[in-house]
Amino acid sequence: MRSRVEQFERIRRDARDEDMSIRALADKHQVHRRTVRAALADAVPPVRKPPARTAPVLGPFEDLIRGWLVADLTAPRKQRHTARRVWQRLLEEHQAVVAESSVRNLVAQLKLEVSGATTQVMIPQTHPPAEEAEVDFGEFQAVIGGVVMKLFMFVLRLSHSGKAVHVAYANQSQESFLDGHVRAFEALGGVPVGMIRYDNLTPAVIRVALGRERLENPRFVALRSHYGYDSFFCIPGIDGAHEKGGVEGEIGRFRRRHLTPVPHVGSLAALNAALAAADLRDDARRIGARAETVGVGAAREQPLLRPLPEVAFEVAASLSCRVDAKARVCVRQSHYSVPARYAGRRLEVRLGATTVIALDAGTVVATHTRSLHKGTEDLVLDHYLEVLGRKPGALAGATALVAARASGAFTPAHQRFWDAARRGLGDGPGTRALVGVLLLHRTMSIAAVSAGMDTAVAMSNFDPDLVAVEARRSMLATITPIPVPLPPTAGPTAAIDRPAPSLADYDQLLREATA
Repeated sequence: MRSRVEQFERIRRDARDEDMSIRALADKHQVHRRTVRAALADAVPPVRKPPARTAPVLGPFEDLIRGWLVADLTAPRKQRHTARRVWQRLLEEHQAVVAESSVRNLVAQLKLEVSGATTQVMIPQTHPPAEEAEVDFGEFQAVIGGVVMKLFMFVLRLSHSGKAVHVAYANQSQESFLDGHVRAFEALGGVPVGMIRYDNLTPAVIRVALGRERLENPRFVALRSHYGYDSFFCIPGIDGAHEKGGVEGEIGRFRRRHLTPVPHVGSLAALNAALAAADLRDDARRIGARAETVGVGAAREQPLLRPLPEVAFEVAASLSCRVDAKARVCVRQSHYSVPARYAGRRLEVRLGATTVIALDAGTVVATHTRSLHKGTEDLVLDHYLEVLGRKPGALAGATALVAARASGAFTPAHQRFWDAARRGLGDGPGTRALVGVLLLHRTMSIAAVSAGMDTAVAMSNFDPDLVAVEARRSMLATITPIPVPLPPTAGPTAAIDRPAPSLADYDQLLREATA
């Protein structure tokens, strides 16, 4: 374009300065007379029209490919033609010699034609501070304790500042959905005063009605009422994704930025700590060409949020579970132990997003971290000690003992005491002695009981009472006595002027009694 502009300039200069004719200008500059006329008419050369290209090889197959794509409209989604499959069929069935790239371009064009899809125009939106937020779940993978797991990331994003809170869960249950709101509101320091946008997640919506009407889950309604905000439900399916495009894009951005490569952590709590740290780092980023960072916008928005209620919403679901013969309750296909004395009874179980709490008449009897897998057992050795005192032979192969060793609750000091007690007393009495020592942990620290066991092993005396005495002595030795100030020293004792004691009154009573 630059050389043509310069050529037009030379032609126009010669026509102006030399007063040359069109034929003379064409001869001098070796161009057609049409070019001279165009240069004299406008200093900017006209844009050249691209030539209409034909597809001599693919042209005969265009109707055939269009027919395949029309038939795909009623075929299962995962069994429809891809551009590569179309190219393969042309080679195999019609011996067409054509480049795969040419087929890809044609298939992309025909798919738009066949589906009738048109570009949907989006209206730019302005979100006032503290007015709106968006919520969604996103999937990702992480390695927890050496096991590759598919996890779900709850995301709540403020629409104005772009500040987002991310929390990882093992599922998309209602407890996770509610718990995510509670954690997000606490992290943000308030609640949007307007509405929060949702898609039609099962924890919030029981049934989609006509239009935007929804039959909402009562627990979700209670959460919304507790925090005092409104909800807005998007159009079902992909058609409504743009109505909460901020959180949709945030899930992908966060996954690429902070979850790539796949994170390796020891527990779900450690993973959530890493996500919270990533949220803090994201305060320094800018969205697009905004002048302020996300953190600055969030700090300006935070005072305008609705204050949090004095008490957080109770997200745990209350269940009634029967304790089986192995002193376990089954909750969502996972087993959790309770004290053995509750076997055969029915207990209240509060199922939270990350905890499982068993209660008897309102008193907590067992607390567990919610399992990340189905079909697992979370057993606490302390819950079985009374039974093991009567059945000592069951301890060696107990699943609860394996779990206690893995968690560090059953230490090498316990193993040394058990081995020495069995050598000195025999298997049964030695194991009973260990059970008696394990019962001490209910009232004493691990360090004190360990010191007591070491002393008992050194003395070759495995009586649990001796371990208790030595544990208390160890506890007292670590207590620093508090000095008590003595009263100031009194001066010399002053003489007290008082009469000597007399028994006259007693003698008079004695005479009256004998009279």
